[in-house]
Amino acid sequence: MHRVRLAVLALAAIAVLTGCSDGNAASAADKKAPALGACRVLSPGDVAKPANSSPVVGCAKPHTAETYAVGDLPGAYDDVEYDDQELGAWAYRTCSQGFKKFLGADDSLVMRTVVSWAWFRPSEEAWDDGARWYRCDVVGGGEQSRKYVRLPASSKGLLLGRPKDSWLVCAEGDTVSGSVKVPCTDSHNWRAVTTIALGDAKTKYPGDRLAEVKTRDFCSKSVGAWLNYPVDYDFGYTWFHEAEWNAGNRRSVCWAKTPE
Repeated sequence: MHRVRLAVLALAAIAVLTGCSDGNAASAADKKAPALGACRVLSPGDVAKPANSSPVVGCAKPHTAETYAVGDLPGAYDDVEYDDQELGAWAYRTCSQGFKKFLGADDSLVMRTVVSWAWFRPSEEAWDDGARWYRCDVVGGGEQSRKYVRLPASSKGLLLGRPKDSWLVCAEGDTVSGSVKVPCTDSHNWRAVTTIALGDAKTKYPGDRLAEVKTRDFCSKSVGAWLNYPVDYDFGYTWFHEAEWNAGNRRSVCWAKTPE
């Protein structure tokens, strides 16, 4: 068994709050909300920043990001600081719900896909000038990705039905925690196979110890069933902490050690 502590989609909402702006002066384009459905070529470095002004490309051309939600921020955030934590929590709720709907996935599947989401705000200069919009992008990778994969012309409905292995997340490494996350069409020896819900939106965080134990016990049984109850098998699990819980994540991920 492997104790795994990885970041998830919940962290994406928080991590971008601590990034640096691109340092450009506010432009007229930066002050208004971007176009819905626009495609871009983004890298993990781009997603680590709170603002992004990468050029739009045609969605039939190679791209790694597609905007699936845009709009004005609620009035409650008119006077907050650029790095306000409540703003990050609002963005997590908004973008994660939109992400599931856009891809056609449930709570479990969105945690087992190689694609993830990122959100952006105006540049800090535009923010100081009063710009208050948000942008949610689906991106071809996650926080552990070294590079992003190319997305289809449209990612809408990408996970409907039985998704292709090219969109499911696997890992290559001795342990899940020290592994590189890859699409399941690449060489791998770990596959994310199930998830467990540790609570609902009203449940208080159970504490690190209980969250880990409950995850471990569930994953031991769940992975064994997924592997058709072999005599001996290895499994891993990704469990999360109070910061992620408060951001809205209530699930842990179970991994089976398998090249299949």
